[in-house]
Amino acid sequence: MTTPLFDLTGKVALVTGGSKGLGKAMARGFAEAGADIVICSRHREELDAALPEILQGTSVRGHSFVTDMTNRAEVELLAKSALDVMGRVDILVNNAGSNIPQMIDEIEDDAWDRIVELNLTSCMSLSRALVPQMKQRKWGRIIHISSVMGLTSKAGRSSYSATKAALIGMARAMALDLGPFGITCNCIAPGPFLTDL
Repeated sequence: MTTPLFDLTGKVALVTGGSKGLGKAMARGFAEAGADIVICSRHREELDAALPEILQGTSVRGHSFVTDMTNRAEVELLAKSALDVMGRVDILVNNAGSNIPQMIDEIEDDAWDRIVELNLTSCMSLSRALVPQMKQRKWGRIIHISSVMGLTSKAGRSSYSATKAALIGMARAMALDLGPFGITCNCIAPGPFLTDL
């Protein structure tokens, strides 16, 4: 049921990592506010289970795409597929992310590169792919999901904290880049929350 304060009827929201946890909860919130929904995940079975729950009791459209956010070609394909199916993406939530707890002297290059690709580079790549059509309409909303670990840290979180801090910095720069075109960019830095990862 929509309320005037949060009426997103006619908008399309794309939420990465939308099959569970925070991403699924956000996608459900967008659907309840009237937005059509696109979610992605690496696992088809999780998407097939999540999408009906997200759409339940609403009249909005929903689509899901299997996407490995560490694969830049797949990120580009996600953007193209979402635009082909929905016609537009008004709201982008860059939520997909992961953490590999390791001390700085233990982390291997491959693990570091994977976290940087997933937590930071994929957010840039997907934003870059979707911004042109937002500019054409002079309206868009981009939300990056960072973490309180981007503002502080704890032992074993060097790769996670580095990428989440960088995401905050990127959001600030993107807001300046895109504001003149009617596109906002914000970053949320939550602490722990009661959903599965």
